[in-house]
Amino acid sequence: MDKFSKYFDHTLLKPDAMPQDILKVVSEAVALGTAAVCVNGCHVRSVRRFIDAAGSDVKVAAVAGFPLGAMSTNAKAYEVQLALEDGADEIDLVMNIGNAKAGNWAYVEDEVYTITEMCHESGAVLKLIIETCLLTDDEIIRACESARNAGADFMKTSTGFSSGGATVHAVSLMKKTVGDDLKIKASGGIRTLDDARAMIDAGADRLGCSATAAILTEFEQE
Repeated sequence: MDKFSKYFDHTLLKPDAMPQDILKVVSEAVALGTAAVCVNGCHVRSVRRFIDAAGSDVKVAAVAGFPLGAMSTNAKAYEVQLALEDGADEIDLVMNIGNAKAGNWAYVEDEVYTITEMCHESGAVLKLIIETCLLTDDEIIRACESARNAGADFMKTSTGFSSGGATVHAVSLMKKTVGDDLKIKASGGIRTLDDARAMIDAGADRLGCSATAAILTEFEQE
């Protein structure tokens, strides 16, 4: 159970999530022993305090440029700076999808490099969300190559707020492209133990889930 729970980033990113909802999610993450709890930036400070008070090793992950990825690089950098100052251990950054679709890979790579450097200077991890449902296979490959060139730590499939979530095909393609150079986070639509296992078998190192508790209960009952 302990080892399997470390695949999960227990997640609550809904815009109507109230402070008490975030408290419930971070409490669950600590009790379950997940890898991280993933929240919007305004909640990072309170989540950090809770985890530190609990003496837990659960990491605090904050999203940035979420969910569209269409902010300026400077706006994303400031958002990341605030999250890091508030205690984030990991940043899940949405790629500039429009520039990727236009083939402006230099823009994409420069932006990822800028944010990755900020994260690494603070000892934090950078996960790049590429929104695979909006990309062709060739664009997924190019996004992976750009992230690798920029020094990112993870590729992440999805925000969960677009037209689709993680697929086995996308995870497999990402894994084939980056090999062991970057880790893979599958996110969006992972609701059952079978879903989780399919993503792990395809090459995922992390799973972004809101259904973490139900999946781990299913795992325990086997």
